[in-house]
Amino acid sequence: MNSVDASPKYRTGAVDMTHGGGGRAMAELIEDLFHRHLKNPILDQRHDAAVFDVPPGRLVMSTDAHVISPLFFPGGDIGSLSVHGTLNDIAMAGARPLSLTASFILEEGFPLADLERIVMSMARAAREAGVPVVSGDTKVVEKGKGDGVFITTAGVGVLPDGVSISPAAARPGQVVLLSGSIGDHGVAILSKRENLEFETEILSDSAALHGLVADMIAAVPGIAVLRDPTRGGLATALNEIAHASGVGVMLEEDAIPVGPDVEGACELLGLDPLYVANEGKLICICEAADADLLLEIMRAHPLGRLSEKVGEIVEDADRMVVMQTGFGGSRVVDWLSGEQLPRIC
Repeated sequence: MNSVDASPKYRTGAVDMTHGGGGRAMAELIEDLFHRHLKNPILDQRHDAAVFDVPPGRLVMSTDAHVISPLFFPGGDIGSLSVHGTLNDIAMAGARPLSLTASFILEEGFPLADLERIVMSMARAAREAGVPVVSGDTKVVEKGKGDGVFITTAGVGVLPDGVSISPAAARPGQVVLLSGSIGDHGVAILSKRENLEFETEILSDSAALHGLVADMIAAVPGIAVLRDPTRGGLATALNEIAHASGVGVMLEEDAIPVGPDVEGACELLGLDPLYVANEGKLICICEAADADLLLEIMRAHPLGRLSEKVGEIVEDADRMVVMQTGFGGSRVVDWLSGEQLPRIC
């Protein structure tokens, strides 16, 4: 739990336009709710911009908007997701995240108790990740012109010398590693959205991956590609990499880990788990000679216990992703046409 308890002041009531008006109500909301839970030495400077030291290395920056529905789901909520999503984008460049900023767009009438719950979750996720939220902004829109809460987070990280990870760096002969089972996040969201019940609750895999990435880079600094398969899932991420690198990808269906509950839910709902979103998994493309060591490192980390080699990079001028099926045939794993599950992150 958060080291700072929920405030009795926000157990009732709702966001109103005065909370975005620049006056006393806005100042009290920022101080008593946001600052109270996100408190850290940089935020305590109370600038509109954060001032902090940067260690040696190249800077990496990313920003991400979160419009997920529902706001609370099995295994997480928009608060923790907004932290994990931006940290993972920074980590996929091989960088160590340093700090985050957060912008909240609040809809008039949104319950203050739910807002505090989201901020507490964000604070807990940032604290567990060791990356503070150092600056932020809050705006309020009229009822009917938002959807409760939208959160945009931006992050800054530092990339060590000698690390050069890029979606354009995949080359034939390299192998594709996957850090665990796919589809958990998307199915968790859908189950909550549609009030579906399964024999066991499917939880989102939302998690910050920079610790796992740091362990991997420490062992193998020459990793070619890292990518978190979020919207569009594993299939879309691999197509993006194939297109950027000018190569093909050959997958092995039987090697791709999918939890039995997720697989069953996807069969019931007519979804392909290859295209279902993840928020706590990564794809790693590396030299074949490094694969065994990386799998050992990944499996030793709590977020990589189910890591597997799932394919290889091949020459293909058409930049196709092809999967060898469990029945001995093959199928093209094309770009997702449209979106299986909107508002997923």
